[in-house]
Amino acid sequence: MVKLNKIYTRTGDDGTTGLADGSRIAKSAALMAAIGDVDEANSLIGLAAAALTSDGGHHAKLVRIQNEMFDLGADLATPPDPVLGFGPHDMALRIVDSQIARLEEEIDAMNGALEPLKSFILPGGSEAAARLHVARAAARRAERAAVAAAESRTLNPAALTYLNRLSDHLFVMARHVNAAGSGDILWKPGATR
Repeated sequence: MVKLNKIYTRTGDDGTTGLADGSRIAKSAALMAAIGDVDEANSLIGLAAAALTSDGGHHAKLVRIQNEMFDLGADLATPPDPVLGFGPHDMALRIVDSQIARLEEEIDAMNGALEPLKSFILPGGSEAAARLHVARAAARRAERAAVAAAESRTLNPAALTYLNRLSDHLFVMARHVNAAGSGDILWKPGATR
């Protein structure tokens, strides 16, 4: 259980931050960029969820994803166990395959109700869909940052897969939200020439 009595600790004033195992790294490290991008994507998912409070289940999906994003940040901040690697255990939160499978099931269910894409779509439509597209773009950035961090340290492969699937999930959810209202805005190549 997390208990925060004090918000500032002064331990990061030297430009470092602590990882879950107690080690410290520079706040400018690639891993911290990935963790920060996950946090930003999570915040933007919250903004999208705020626009979907009376919908048919999307809000609950996004809140569940927000909780998983905290797990994901903890996963990234926790080095692999010398014996268990990235297997889940009492001392580490890990993203697991069942979370990825649930995202895929939700993607398939939402996508099954949509017309196939015949063009790229512009990120917009309704306000809720636009917020989902912003969250999707942030999730893609978090994925790129995590992949960059994985070039210099070992990260949980499931965490990287989760981020990849998450952006797909947010894209399809944005389309699903638009299908119930204003509709997708199709890209018209060269339309302003």
